[in-house]
Amino acid sequence: MGYDRTGLSTDAAPGLDDPRYVRMPDPGLEAYATEFLDAVGELPTLRPTVGCVIPAYNEAETIAGVLDSLLQQTRLPDVIHLVVNNTSDDSVEIASHYAGPHTRMTASGEQSTIVYVHDIGKNPDKKVGALNYGYSLVEHMDYLLGVDGDTTPEPDAIEHLVEEIASDDRIGGISAIYSIDDSALDGWMAKFLIAGQRAQFSAFNMQNLLKGRNMAVLGGQFSIFSTQALRDVMRDSHQRTPWVSDSEVEDSLLSLQIKSAGYLTKISARARAHVGGMTTLRSLDAQQVKWNFGAIDLMWPGQRGDTKGQPFHPNLRLRWFEHLSMVLNMTSRIMFLALLIGALTIDAFVFQAWWLIPPLAAVWLNFRVAHSMEFANRRDYLFVLLVFPSELYMFIRMGHFVRAWLKFFSRQQTDNWAAQAKAERGKGIAWTYPFVALGIFFVLAWIAWLQVPIQTTSDLLQLGWPILGIITILQTAWMLIKASKRYRGFKA
Repeated sequence: MGYDRTGLSTDAAPGLDDPRYVRMPDPGLEAYATEFLDAVGELPTLRPTVGCVIPAYNEAETIAGVLDSLLQQTRLPDVIHLVVNNTSDDSVEIASHYAGPHTRMTASGEQSTIVYVHDIGKNPDKKVGALNYGYSLVEHMDYLLGVDGDTTPEPDAIEHLVEEIASDDRIGGISAIYSIDDSALDGWMAKFLIAGQRAQFSAFNMQNLLKGRNMAVLGGQFSIFSTQALRDVMRDSHQRTPWVSDSEVEDSLLSLQIKSAGYLTKISARARAHVGGMTTLRSLDAQQVKWNFGAIDLMWPGQRGDTKGQPFHPNLRLRWFEHLSMVLNMTSRIMFLALLIGALTIDAFVFQAWWLIPPLAAVWLNFRVAHSMEFANRRDYLFVLLVFPSELYMFIRMGHFVRAWLKFFSRQQTDNWAAQAKAERGKGIAWTYPFVALGIFFVLAWIAWLQVPIQTTSDLLQLGWPILGIITILQTAWMLIKASKRYRGFKA
């Protein structure tokens, strides 16, 4: 028989109601709270790694501002690789002053990064080659942040991009909301063109924000990519590198490939970056023709070279809509000018008050676009309310559109990257072709009109005005629908 320390036989343990039973107090979870919190606090914090790649070509005027803006971020990249290629200016010398480690104190604690400057010399693949070189340096990291050599982000841009892409493994890439800084411009032409580009960016941004934030093009100006998504693209597309030089718009092609690999391509809801704008008609023409040409190459069915057209790709639906919309804009404006001039020549013009409805609808839509800008200013509103500047910019865009399609169908073997670089240096006259062609068209039409009997001209006017009326009614209805949409708190 056994005995416990109370002298009781262990063969007859006391029940709960036995007065000899002593209940020990239950410490409860509160007793372990401090110990648990201390243990949690000692766990390592998951911090995704971000490698920043900046392809730079003759960016001596802007590269210091870009590096300064990156080093002032609330979330520093873990490493910054500046890849200078084919340069003929002082980009390397200026950037070399930033090379080395950098540390700064932020709200989340001390952060550090290292800036590396790579001069890879002559590079036949230009920006694509520089991006792929940079990728080889950061492919072991979680994310690659691509930044153009003339793009300056807002201080919290990287923080927002990392938070958004890390929150969902389905996301392959996220683009910042782009705008153009117009605070330091000289000359009325530069101010006019930048106002037009700001409106163009804003409309494009808002379209994507309202479509579930699905982004058709992860613009290379300031976008973050999952390196796993890039590896999947290379595997699925049988590529050695993420970017290929087959397309005029390498970022559009990569965006399509990321989407095809099963990932989402998004536009950020909060991250913002200011990109470099084109301040001359010559440089704007070269840039827009390159963009349009590359988009057409991706949209057009069949195989032209190494890039296969993908007309039904979901990322290209907005592109198709943009091009069809431009065709309608061209048709309505040129028809109106032609019919107006024709009617005036035979004293048959009669003004109708309802003709003011379409331009008023356009002003309302453009005003809402301007009002949606995060950094809207007086010049943005004047661009819309004065009507003439926005209409003139539309005609300029129509010229780019026509030039790109003619270039595509002519199968010209042109290096559009070189053409843009040449235009930015102030060389080339291709930008004048649309204006010359439009002038020749109206002169020939005028001469032909004068040779036509008055009865025939009258019949043509009676046929043309109703057709124009139908087109204009459809356009106006669509503008009113777009202008009536709620922006749900988004700012472009």
